[in-house]
Amino acid sequence: MTTAIDRRQRLKSLKAVSVGNALEWFDWTLYGIFSVYLARNLFDNTDKASALLATLAVFAGGFIARPIGGWVFGVIGDRYGRKLTLVLTMTLLAATSLGIALIPTYDSIGVGASILLFVCRLTQGLAHGGESGVAFAYVAEIAPKERRGFWSSSVFVSVTVGVMAATALAALLTSALTPEAMEAWGWRAGFATGAVLGLYALILRRSAAESSVFEENAETGHGKMEITGRQAARIALNIVMLGAASNAAYYTWVTFAPATAIATHGMDPSGAYIASLLAQIVCIVWLPICGLLSDRFGRKPMVMAWGLSVIVFTIPISWIVSDQPWTLFVAQLMGLGAWALLAAIFPALLAEQVPTQARARGVGFVSSLSVAIFGGTAPYLNTWLNSIGMGHVYMGYVMALGLVACIGSLMIRETAGVDLNDITVPTKRKPASRSQVLSGRA
Repeated sequence: MTTAIDRRQRLKSLKAVSVGNALEWFDWTLYGIFSVYLARNLFDNTDKASALLATLAVFAGGFIARPIGGWVFGVIGDRYGRKLTLVLTMTLLAATSLGIALIPTYDSIGVGASILLFVCRLTQGLAHGGESGVAFAYVAEIAPKERRGFWSSSVFVSVTVGVMAATALAALLTSALTPEAMEAWGWRAGFATGAVLGLYALILRRSAAESSVFEENAETGHGKMEITGRQAARIALNIVMLGAASNAAYYTWVTFAPATAIATHGMDPSGAYIASLLAQIVCIVWLPICGLLSDRFGRKPMVMAWGLSVIVFTIPISWIVSDQPWTLFVAQLMGLGAWALLAAIFPALLAEQVPTQARARGVGFVSSLSVAIFGGTAPYLNTWLNSIGMGHVYMGYVMALGLVACIGSLMIRETAGVDLNDITVPTKRKPASRSQVLSGRA
């Protein structure tokens, strides 16, 4: 049997995947933050509202590729290892960021600029789908089982750092450059920065260790066990119910919140980015605390708390934002505080739903499909419904997804503290209690 990696190697591997996650989300978030500039440069800007909606449509299009990437790279991860897959996806992400930075303007090549952006976004979606699923599985597998929730929180800490870095860069560029320079080339500097930083992440990932859970599973032959179609469907349903509200809320409350405040409320760009940055700093402190709470009290109570928070906070978050940056800070503080209840444990929670032999592709494909359906469409739906005076419909939609999360918390088994190679397919038996899991009777 494979010898488990020691704590020093675990931490080194955790650093490698975390830095990669940060840079992955730095690149991914830049699209949302700079969507206004992309619309002005790479689409027909005679109708500004139409150009912005077209940019958001391309953003949603990138999510089409995510489930495909989650499956393709997930198969590679389950067959050849998590480490190799994480190196491949990081390489592809860096390349696509460089590609976006170099696309000629619409005035130069016409509709070809829009097509090139769409191609880059689809490619980025492939890599992002593979990266997220395998990273979730990898972090959960290298973590000590009794602290898996806490270690899991490092994923979205690094995600938040990446989003913060993108937001901070946007704040710096919009403060240092004139509006004309920002529109002409400032946004390109952001994407080029992501491509360069990707090289550092690649160096770190090459030195990471393979998951001992994956290696042990391969050696003992558990990977040959079959999962029936009904069992796979039950796993998929659990993952979608757990993640739907998180996907829609995150892209509405966090990724596109500054751009929406600028475009629809007339907020000063620099003030919007700084307000968003400050809210994310608070979230970084809160995420590990939520991870520790899940290790202490279990996953199910955290999911229920998240679902209820969505139902309670959606209307206040939507109504509070005006043209003043402080209102965006308060709204995002509420949204991120609720989101962290689930995000902190999300990698561990999803990894605990799928047996090891199918974990990378199961988590990667289904979570990416959920993101594509509920996250990729969220900014467009929100913008469109508000543009026709039906913003209340979108709020009701997000609140309904919060209710789905509450139902999901009742359907899943309690898996905190369980050895990942003991995770089996869902059955009809009554879910184990937290005390049964800790005592080994589950």
